[in-house]
Amino acid sequence: MIVGLFPELSSTGGIPRSGCLTALALASFAAQRGESCRFVSLSDPLGPGSVKTGSREIHFTGCGGSKPRFVSTGCGLAIRQPSIVVALYPDQAPVLAAMKILAPGMRSAVVVHGVEVWTPLPAAQRWSLQSVDRVLAPSEYTLSRAMREQRLPAAKGRKLAWSLGPEFDARLAPPSSSAPAGFPPGRIILTVGRWEANEAYKGVDHLITTMPTLLKVLPDVQLAAVGEGSDLPRLQSLAREAGVSGHVHFLPFMAHDELPNAYDHCDVFAMPSRGEGFGLVFIEAMARRKPVIGGAYGGTPEIVEDGINGYLVRYGDIEQLTDRLQRLLSNDSLRREMGTQAFVKVQREFTFARFSSELSIVLNDLLD
Repeated sequence: MIVGLFPELSSTGGIPRSGCLTALALASFAAQRGESCRFVSLSDPLGPGSVKTGSREIHFTGCGGSKPRFVSTGCGLAIRQPSIVVALYPDQAPVLAAMKILAPGMRSAVVVHGVEVWTPLPAAQRWSLQSVDRVLAPSEYTLSRAMREQRLPAAKGRKLAWSLGPEFDARLAPPSSSAPAGFPPGRIILTVGRWEANEAYKGVDHLITTMPTLLKVLPDVQLAAVGEGSDLPRLQSLAREAGVSGHVHFLPFMAHDELPNAYDHCDVFAMPSRGEGFGLVFIEAMARRKPVIGGAYGGTPEIVEDGINGYLVRYGDIEQLTDRLQRLLSNDSLRREMGTQAFVKVQREFTFARFSSELSIVLNDLLD
C-alpha cells in the first residue's frame, strides 16, 4: 500500500492544488505496481471525501482538522505496513516518524513548498524532517534553502517541480468564450492567490499602487484579484484611498476548473511576490499563453525568464512594476510574443506527464 498525507485537498490555493497533482501521480504509480492507495487529509471535512481534477476523481479520508485523529489514522495505516508514505507538508514529518515505529520497513518522503522552510523549523519538526528518506522541493532555490536551514544531508534532497493539472492541458482546452462573473471590460491585469495578512508579501498592494499612474496612460486598465483572506479589508481600503476602487475588482475564489477561463480573459498575469517557493499560478497563466510578471526572488526566476516570457521585478519597486505593466498592456505584439514563449516553456518543462514520471523515479529509487 502507498499512503499520502495531505494538509487539505478540496480547497483552493497552491498547496491543495499541488496535493491533488501528487495524489494523481501516486495513484498512477500504485496502479503500475499493483498496490492500493490511501489518502488522508488533515483539514478536509470528517469522513470519506473526494475532489475532481480534470476528469479524474481523488478519494480520501478527511480528519475534520483534528490533529489527534490525523495521527491516529496515519498510525492505523502504518499497521498495514505501507511500502511508501508521502507527506505534503513539513509539519507532518513527526507523523511519519510515529508511523515508522509501527512500520520499520516503510520508506518516507516529505514535500516542502517555500517560505515555511526558509528559516529553521522548531527542533522536533526539524529532527523529524531529518529522519525521512527524501525531501522534495519544487525549485532549486527552495531545495537549497531547506537543506541549509534544516541541516539536511545532501543525499536526501530532490527537486520536483510542480506541473499543470489535467484541467490546464492547453493542447486540448480551447479558449473559453465568455469571461468569468465579475470580470470587467478593458485591459485586465489578473492576480490569483490567498489574501492572508501573513502572506502580504505576494504584492497585491503594490499592484493597486500602480493603478493611478497606469490609468493616466491607459484609462481602460482594470485589476482583477481572485482570492479571499484576512488581508482583503486592507487591500480594499488601499484601493479606495488611491481613488481606484472602480478599477480594482476583488473576486471570490474559483474552482480549479474555472481558473483557465480567468486566465483566458486577462491581458497580463502579475504576482510581484518576494516569497514564492514556486508559484503554480505562473505556469497556469503561461499555459493559456499569457505573459507574466513576478518578483525576482525565491523560485520565481526558475519559471519567469525576464524579457522572454514575462518580467521579473524588484519587490516594492513600484516604478519598475508600473513600467513593466505599461509595456505589456500597451503593446499587443509584445504580449503575443511573450505569451507564445510562455506556452512553449510550459509544454517543455511543466506537463503533468513530466511531473508524474519524475515522481515515479524518486519513488522507485526509494524502493530500490
